[in-house]
Amino acid sequence: MSMLSINPASGEQIAEFETWDDETLHDVVTQASYGFDDWSILTTQEERGMLFSHMADVLRDDQEILAELIVVEMGKRYEEAMTEIEKCAALCDYYVEHAPAQLADEIVETDASKSFVAYLPIGVVLGVMPWNYPFWQVFRFAIPTIISGNIAVMKHASNVPQCALAIQEVFRKSGFPEGIFTSLMITSGQVEQVIRHPAVQAVSLTGSEAAGRSVASIAGSELKKTVLELGGSDPFIVLDSANMKLAIAGALQGRFVNMGQTCIASKRFIVDVFVVDEFIEQFKAAIENYFVDGDPMDKAVTLAPMARQDLLDELHAQVMESVELGATVVTGGYQLDRPGFYYAPTILTDVTSNMPVYSEELFGPVAVVLKVSEPAHALGVANNSRFGLSGSIWADDLATAETMARGMESGSTFINSTSFSDARLPFGGVKASGYGRELSSFGIREFTNIKTIWIK
Repeated sequence: MSMLSINPASGEQIAEFETWDDETLHDVVTQASYGFDDWSILTTQEERGMLFSHMADVLRDDQEILAELIVVEMGKRYEEAMTEIEKCAALCDYYVEHAPAQLADEIVETDASKSFVAYLPIGVVLGVMPWNYPFWQVFRFAIPTIISGNIAVMKHASNVPQCALAIQEVFRKSGFPEGIFTSLMITSGQVEQVIRHPAVQAVSLTGSEAAGRSVASIAGSELKKTVLELGGSDPFIVLDSANMKLAIAGALQGRFVNMGQTCIASKRFIVDVFVVDEFIEQFKAAIENYFVDGDPMDKAVTLAPMARQDLLDELHAQVMESVELGATVVTGGYQLDRPGFYYAPTILTDVTSNMPVYSEELFGPVAVVLKVSEPAHALGVANNSRFGLSGSIWADDLATAETMARGMESGSTFINSTSFSDARLPFGGVKASGYGRELSSFGIREFTNIKTIWIK
């Protein structure tokens, strides 16, 4: 089999890569595991940190080249791709500074002469990564995993093979020993073989709910730990006290960043009845005045393509089925008549719970507006989802907003801001959005043996 690299802005194939056979895959993972003792025991935290400092330099030196690769293979706007690479470099900086303290032994006073908790590496960790942030998602997994002393192997999404190989090259250029990070050129069907490999101790997956259930089931049968960051249907609650100008700007950013192809994108706009008409009118105007389609390398272009035709078709099917069930299209609702995978930014109203756009994740530029009567009603609608990744609340009444934030069933809630990931804060979800945490001190400890040592 082969992996195809297709430019989403044109629909044209730009590269093709053969996948590995099962024997090659087994040998590569086995070989990677041989380096674990040297990396985990013989390298100091200072030495690992120095390598990640070099990596930050490599990422910044090659930022334009890597960003352009993201654009041509995944379809992200160039400016967003540049930001993604810088965010990876900044994550290196963060863990170089903070990992020594986060992984330091914690003395615990007991009746022993000395007792403490140590955070020790566990071995080879598999990352199964998505295409929507083809560098950030990988580095978010790999940096804390490796700096804590583990070995990382990674199966990237099949539509971004060039990004997968470029990431491995970044590790090489940064001076890491061979095998500390490996991009596995394999199919989804071969992931089970990697999970069951004796050297692999844990799995981190960022992807769909279905993929998460499958990986968790396989890993569970092997008694191997998993961290899952899955889909989301993030609520964007607008109370009647909200600053409407701020809320509209947030809605535009929250729904359409990365062309809506983001797990923590705002997807369900839950708006108080007293301001809902104003919100819809201004949101529609903002969309129709803002978006300009074209080559995502062009800084003037604000409407980028979706990553693949099948993803666009799935999104459109969700919209059309909901319209047939009574949803109203305020704007958009169609594929642009031009080469590439472009979908018009869309607003839907009159949405009810029996429609796909209400209950399913919308991974593209489609916003659903739901009308509510009071804060308690808004929170109930927000929590009426099997997902629980993130969400936001827009209000000048901060006391009410904070109370609602505590009651929102999500891994994070932002007040008067769209959701985002920050190296200093834990990131992850609840319910069908997964479990475990990435980033911060919580993330770096996920793939460590939290070990008690007691001395008398």
